[in-house]
Amino acid sequence: MNELFFFPRTSFEILQVNLGYKCNQQCIHCHFDAGPHRMEMMDRSVVDQILKFLPSSKIRRVDLTGGAPELHPFFRDFVRELRKLGLHVIDRCNLTILNIPGYEDLVEFFADHQIEVFASLPCYLKENVEAQRGQGVFENSLNALRRLNQVGYGGKEPHLILNLVYNPLGPFLPPPQEKLEEEYRRQLGEHHGIVFNRLFTITNMPIKRFKNLLVSRGEYLSYLQLLRESHHHENLNSVMCRKLISIDWQGYLYDCDFNQSLGLPLQIENRCRVHISELKDINLEGNPIPFRSHCYGCTAGQGSSCTGALQQAS
Repeated sequence: MNELFFFPRTSFEILQVNLGYKCNQQCIHCHFDAGPHRMEMMDRSVVDQILKFLPSSKIRRVDLTGGAPELHPFFRDFVRELRKLGLHVIDRCNLTILNIPGYEDLVEFFADHQIEVFASLPCYLKENVEAQRGQGVFENSLNALRRLNQVGYGGKEPHLILNLVYNPLGPFLPPPQEKLEEEYRRQLGEHHGIVFNRLFTITNMPIKRFKNLLVSRGEYLSYLQLLRESHHHENLNSVMCRKLISIDWQGYLYDCDFNQSLGLPLQIENRCRVHISELKDINLEGNPIPFRSHCYGCTAGQGSSCTGALQQAS
């Protein structure tokens, strides 16, 4: 397969909003190089432009990410307005933010507004989690999960969905999602009394911080080769960029979160980049999406998207 070709967008159903790159953690796999040192945060005027655009769109799902999206000063106001519009809201949560002073009541806020939580937990073993995310993160994460369980997340309440997210700890593809979910459910249930709804596996992208780690270990080229050799063309039918658009903290649009990280904006009608304030009268269906070398991270093996694997294990 050539390094660059184009395939068409099918629809525009999900708006993924990156509220900023500031985070209370600094994980080794982060494709934004997010951390406490990052100051980029979405301005209120951009939040208002998004809210102005949404009622006239076909969007029914808004996916909030970062950094730690909850650190944004208008996070709660934004969520309240999105829910007033009748939109389904996802929060991509690193879990540890829920234990920071001043943010402990987020658990109740999530439940009150029926936010679907995608929680990062790269393993059910302490040593593996802390190798990727830092010392103390495992117990901190378990504490946050227990608190989410206490208000009804992860159980039989249909409006309080708790999903866990797995990222590999090194330069390899995720194991089959269904089997790994079974093992997570057994390990977290038996040893920690934790329940959840789904586990999603996401392949690590060879960009930014993870790329730097691979280069330092001499594993970058071999990982790229693994992704290319594991490519399945049929995964292109289901990749997230065909129905999702990513918006950065300044309001500019991208085909996906990874392209945002790399500074590769969504291109329409030969424009260099498009702002959310310009999107209302633009039809994105059929708009060409470029496939570049990092895109193999989404099409390799069982496939990878913001909602996990694209194929079921055979």
